[in-house]
Amino acid sequence: MWFQREITLKAQTRGFHLITDEVTHCLPQIKALECGLVHLFIKHSSASLTINENADPTVRSDLEAHFNHFVPERAPYYKHTYEGDDDMPAHIKASTIGSSVTIPITNGKLNLGIWQGIYLGEHRDNAISRTLVATIQG
Repeated sequence: MWFQREITLKAQTRGFHLITDEVTHCLPQIKALECGLVHLFIKHSSASLTINENADPTVRSDLEAHFNHFVPERAPYYKHTYEGDDDMPAHIKASTIGSSVTIPITNGKLNLGIWQGIYLGEHRDNAISRTLVATIQG
């Protein structure tokens, strides 16, 4: 079976946001699979997807702090600044973290580790809603 759906996530503040429950809510087809994969792709160049700690919210704030230090705004060598000081850093963060994740499905559930969740990395100050393409194979 192959299945594909677009999921629209509401606009979020800048930072890392746990979206596992929202994704699984939009994909009830997962429940019917004993074995499979779900591939998530974000259709934006200034936001990212990753998998990380799902319990302690300080992990998300520490990731945001680290990436803001690692990829600063207003670097004098940035030329792509048409949409503001956060524009080029958002593109760099999205390229560094990535635009997709693939997660195994086992017995009708995402087979994530006990402390793992899916994150949306929102790298813009004035974000818009974000669109994911979810492709299920199983």
